[in-house]
Formats: sequence, structure tokens, C-alpha cells
Amino acid sequence: MANETQTESAQNTEVEEKLIDLTEDEEIADLKQQLEDAQSKVADYWDQIVRAKAEMENIKRRATRDVENARKFSIESFANDLIPVMDSMEQGLTSITDSTDIETVKEGMSLTINVMLKTLEKQGMKQANPVGERFNPQHHEAMTMVPSTEHPADHVMDVFQKGYELNGRVIRPARVVVSQGDGEAPSINTKA
Repeated sequence: MANETQTESAQNTEVEEKLIDLTEDEEIADLKQQLEDAQSKVADYWDQIVRAKAEMENIKRRATRDVENARKFSIESFANDLIPVMDSMEQGLTSITDSTDIETVKEGMSLTINVMLKTLEKQGMKQANPVGERFNPQHHEAMTMVPSTEHPADHVMDVFQKGYELNGRVIRPARVVVSQGDGEAPSINTKA
């Protein structure tokens, strides 16, 4: 019986060794499959990274080209609007003759200025002629102050040079003469 037990024990050990060998083979096969799956995913991810990088380079090139074109052609609309003003000025010059009176020239210049102002307004630019307004150092540059009983203190009496705003931002302050009340000290900062 001892022999049988030993034989049975040896058989059990042999079966266990075969099971262990099978388990190890299955584990190795499973690990190989996992490695292949991981390598496949890595290849897919690498391909995605390469494609994303290429797409980013294309976007960068397109953006650079778009910015260059925007710089080159940003004033195209403005330029197209100025062409009629130029035409008007040229027509005015060619229509002037020795017999042309000053009133005709003045009228032509006035019409050209009106066309120019409409063109500027179309582009978001506004002319400022602040006569009678209260002095505002953000919009006006005081050239001088003059005592006046006819105008309220710190108000614009006269304009040397009109100001301009572009879409609400002052691009050139109006240069003005400001009224000073009787005996009042100047209360105006003359720098715009």
C-alpha cells in the first residue's frame, strides 16, 4: 500500500507539474497576447500623435498666412472708400480754370470734405468739433485759456484743430481755446 501511495503521490505530482506547465503556458500565451495588444495600441497612439502634430503644423501655417493677409489687406475696405474722394479731388483740380471764381472752388472743396467725412464715418471714425462743450482733458488739448464773460468757465471757445475718434477711442484730441472765468485760477490740465 505504501507503494500505491507513492505511485499515486508521484502521479499527483506529475499531474500538478503538467497543470503548472499548462498554466505557465497559458500565462505566457496570455502575456504574449497582452504584449501584442499593447504594441498595437502604442502603434495606434503613435499614429494619432503624428497626425495631430501634422494637423497642428497645418493650423499654424494657415494662421500665419491669415495674419499676413489680414495685415496686407486690412485697410482694403477703407482704401476702396477713399477712391471716390480722390476722384472728387482730381475732378476739382481739372475743373479749375483761370476764369473759375473762388466760390465755385470753395463749394467743390466743401463737397469733397463732406464725402471724406462720410467715408471716415463709414469706417468708424468721427470728427470732433467741441465748440461750446465743457473742456475734457481726455478728448481735448488746451492750447490756451482766455478770460471770457460770454462763455462759462472751462468751456471750449474755439477750435484750432478738430479731433478724431476711431470706434470711440480718441486718436487725436481736438486742440482748443478754453474759457477762463473772471478771476478764476486755471483748473485745467493742458495735456491730453
